[in-house]
Amino acid sequence: MELRNQTLVNHFILIGFSQNLQTCILLFVIIFVLYILIILGNGFLIVTVLLTPKLHTPMYYFLCNLSFLDLCCSSCSAPKLLFDLLSENRRISLIGCLIQMNFSLFLGATECVLLAVMAYDRYIAICSPLHYTTIMSWRLCGSITVIMWSGSFIVSTVPTMVRPLIFCRENTLNHFVCEILALLEVACGDLSFYRISMVVVGFFTLLSPLAFIVVTYICIIISILKIHSVQGRSKAFSTCASHLTVVLMYYVTIIIMYIGQKKSFSCYLKYIALIYAVFTPVLNPVIYSLRNNDVKEAVRKGVIVPIGCSDCSNHHRNT
Repeated sequence: MELRNQTLVNHFILIGFSQNLQTCILLFVIIFVLYILIILGNGFLIVTVLLTPKLHTPMYYFLCNLSFLDLCCSSCSAPKLLFDLLSENRRISLIGCLIQMNFSLFLGATECVLLAVMAYDRYIAICSPLHYTTIMSWRLCGSITVIMWSGSFIVSTVPTMVRPLIFCRENTLNHFVCEILALLEVACGDLSFYRISMVVVGFFTLLSPLAFIVVTYICIIISILKIHSVQGRSKAFSTCASHLTVVLMYYVTIIIMYIGQKKSFSCYLKYIALIYAVFTPVLNPVIYSLRNNDVKEAVRKGVIVPIGCSDCSNHHRNT
């Protein structure tokens, strides 16, 4: 009855990081450059894998999924953030805000599961190399992809669809994006359902994949230590180093945001969210490019330029 007597919110005001014009311009330049690097870096990695037959393996297939996810995650928040930094009116509609929130949850859950899948791929490659092509078949990869994307979408979006959030008081968010924790701070009514849902969803999309990754890498390390040659151990470690680095960067920020949260939303969490939304997607392609010999070899050979100039070479041979 109380909700009926109050005016429902139809838009939100995003406070962002600062109201100072000079600070906003500086942040705009930094984030704009980083967003361009995200597009170029992840796009280049995807194109490199697609155009290099040697990289047509499950490992790089899932790496393409990771790059695509990074592009989507950053594009979910960066364009709006850039617009707001140069705008006095930092409004976003209720529908737009909820869509942004659900997409962020969906993409974040998918990335957690994907990192676990990539760990399993490395486990099979190192612990059962002779059976790798049989176990990690393209049919299995396709099934994993469908289950991963569809399952993450269902698990992360169903709670808010079954019981939509209601906003009737405050419409100012101390954030640069419509993040679930910030929205719960201004939502009306009994929020126990959403908090319980976050715990359940977090268990399946965050804690379970993390536990799986930890167990997988324990098995991988045990298997690597059984390798007698130093060169063999070094090669095995190098195949996991990039993935492990990405896992550590990603999970540290996510755990600080969600597992380390207090009862009330802390304003510092929006800075952690910025790392997750902008800085991590920039570093991922760099990490995989610099620490992966196959990717570096493909880049050195210039897989894009020769293909683009194939007509030129054919013309010279004909003449």
